[in-house]
Amino acid sequence: MDSRKRLRVLTLGCSKNTVDTEHLLSCLGDEKYLIVDDPRQGADILLINTCGFIGDAKQESVNAILEAVKLKERGEFGSIAVFGCLSERYKDELPSEIPEVDAWFGARDLDPVLEWLGVKRSGRMTSRRLGAEVPYAYLKISEGCDRRCSYCAIPLIRGAHRSVPMEELVEETRLLAAKGIKELILIAQDTTYYGLDLYHRRALAELIDKLSEVEGIEWIRIHYSYPAQFPEDVLEAMARNPKVCRYLDIPLQHISDSVLSNMHRNVDGKWTRELIARLREKVPGVALRTTMIVGFPEESEADFEELLDFVAEARFERLGAFAYSEEEGTWGALNLADDVPQELKQSRLDRLMSLQMDISAQFNASRVGQTLKVLVDELEGEDLICRSEFESPEVDGTVIVRGAASKAAVGDFIRVKVVEAGEYDLVAEIVEN
Repeated sequence: MDSRKRLRVLTLGCSKNTVDTEHLLSCLGDEKYLIVDDPRQGADILLINTCGFIGDAKQESVNAILEAVKLKERGEFGSIAVFGCLSERYKDELPSEIPEVDAWFGARDLDPVLEWLGVKRSGRMTSRRLGAEVPYAYLKISEGCDRRCSYCAIPLIRGAHRSVPMEELVEETRLLAAKGIKELILIAQDTTYYGLDLYHRRALAELIDKLSEVEGIEWIRIHYSYPAQFPEDVLEAMARNPKVCRYLDIPLQHISDSVLSNMHRNVDGKWTRELIARLREKVPGVALRTTMIVGFPEESEADFEELLDFVAEARFERLGAFAYSEEEGTWGALNLADDVPQELKQSRLDRLMSLQMDISAQFNASRVGQTLKVLVDELEGEDLICRSEFESPEVDGTVIVRGAASKAAVGDFIRVKVVEAGEYDLVAEIVEN
């Protein structure tokens, strides 16, 4: 009979939380705990890694905790511990409001969580216990943020920017490659800020070069880059290094000068337009992903129309958008009235995403007939679910190869020809050698 305690972890929120969970689980070993992945199974201990970024994410985390409490009362869990952004942000209120939870920890408390579990880690936290069997992994290159965007609570939750030393990231990458990882997705609150605290310079391009030397890693993808003071050497690395995907996630949030000023984004519309032009010039064929916020305080109809015009002009290959959610403690919440009605926020969001849906459909249609190198992410029945360098997992579409499950395995790179396009996904067939 297995004498180990059964431990289940529920991770909510962004990929940065996923990395935290994977680091934590890697420290447990196999002697004391049996990790239970099936949500239908009970466990002796449930850990919940929470998100506290925006209203919907906070509500999802609270609902997950309350549901876990009900399951505990039914005997499905012996004890519950909560950590992550939500419990960091509301560490004074939550313990008294949900006393059924056995332990509360913040977003920077991985060592205390381990101590609560009776484990003491030794050395640097570079190993990972990966979750889903996919050929990509996120690499968190820094923690916290020194930016002070007026709508964002991340600096309040995660603290100041702290880069992970290059040697640790290279070691972590080697360990990931040894597990079969083919694609690295670089993440942080702001990846372009990397290195300023440790090396007194922006060192993202240098880091990319070092990571690309790791054998087994074939793609490196950059997420969460900040537009202000964008480092030009990163564009040079993207253009010359064949391992760096021609793909960039660069959240712009808006284009109106007045809205960008209220957001404290440190750029204006002219700079933003020039940056997009420079990105497309220096990295030909690059696919750009961005995010926008609609309904920000004092956003006028003219501001929103300017945003629509900009999106139509820039033709981002990928775009996500959110309706503004006031976050307590931020500069915006303290100094700006949330004066755009919710119905108008939703209407603007719908109009923006309808425009982007047309742009996405046209972009995909232009790819019919192209031959692409794709990475096989999973098998779904008889089909291969793949991505090219222009699609990031979980947020973008896929390349579906019908009836080809017997011709490749997860983690393989294959060449395909696009034969059909939808608004988000492509259908392709294998190019026979």
